[in-house]
Amino acid sequence: ETFEMLIRLAENYTSTLFCNAYRNMAAEATIRVQEFFTDVGLFIFGTDVSTEEFVNRFFDTLFPVVYNHVINPGLTDISLEYAECLRTVRRDIRPFGNIPKKAIGQMGRSLLPSRTFLQALNLGTEVINTTDHLHFSKDCGRALLRMQYCPHCQGLILSKPCMGYCLNVIRGCLANMAEVDIHWRGYIQSLEELSSAMRGTYDIEHVLLNFHSLVNDAVVQARINGPELSEQVNKVCGPPVRKPTQSPGCSFDQNKYNQRLKIFSRDSEETLANRRKEFISHLRLYRAFYGGLADHLCGNELAAADGLPCWNGEDVV
Repeated sequence: ETFEMLIRLAENYTSTLFCNAYRNMAAEATIRVQEFFTDVGLFIFGTDVSTEEFVNRFFDTLFPVVYNHVINPGLTDISLEYAECLRTVRRDIRPFGNIPKKAIGQMGRSLLPSRTFLQALNLGTEVINTTDHLHFSKDCGRALLRMQYCPHCQGLILSKPCMGYCLNVIRGCLANMAEVDIHWRGYIQSLEELSSAMRGTYDIEHVLLNFHSLVNDAVVQARINGPELSEQVNKVCGPPVRKPTQSPGCSFDQNKYNQRLKIFSRDSEETLANRRKEFISHLRLYRAFYGGLADHLCGNELAAADGLPCWNGEDVV
């Protein structure tokens, strides 16, 4: 949910940029922004899409919009065929300079660790769910029966098993679970390392919430190089072919999101970095969970406390 909220917040920041700074092309640009952040979400949540491809696709589809409204504005919009020509030549004439390449680098290095982190959480959930439904052997069942109920035959209803006896029985029952221990510890260590790698310049929050700045830089660069770009476009696509319609203004409802954005941005507890840090610190407490499960069960529930009479399998001692 925190990842989803972050993606929506970054999308809203970018759409707001167009509404505030480039209002005449905001309606068209917002559609491209929505498509881009849909791809971001698909990648993070595991779909097989390429970060390089969807970043390039965003700038490909943004170029006709920028050309129509910033580089070579007219009373009417360019035709769909002309827009398609602009889209196909964007990578050759590079109207946005190195910005797309920079965005590809940032997205690749920030989204992949986040995607891996989410996949790792799903794996952890799977392990826990699987080990929550283990079927014990008949030998284990008999040993548990002897340990807990044999003293009842002698009228010793209140006597609990001795600690050593309890540990021998429960460790035997949980032998398969103990095999998970070394892998579980390695899993938690890997999650810690992965979480550490998600900090800094390529932290996903930093990259996504500042994407609108990169987009703004790209549009500014295209505007500065406008005359030269027009000349290059004319050589490949010919002069602009226009259709008798005009793009609507900004249709993005800023008021609808403003309050939510303020709440989210002010609530530092809800940032992804803080949630991740809190989660990892909780997880560390369970590093020895599978290896220490027998000790936990006997110490907290099944065995008698030190110094109290207990059942050793044959008598109360």
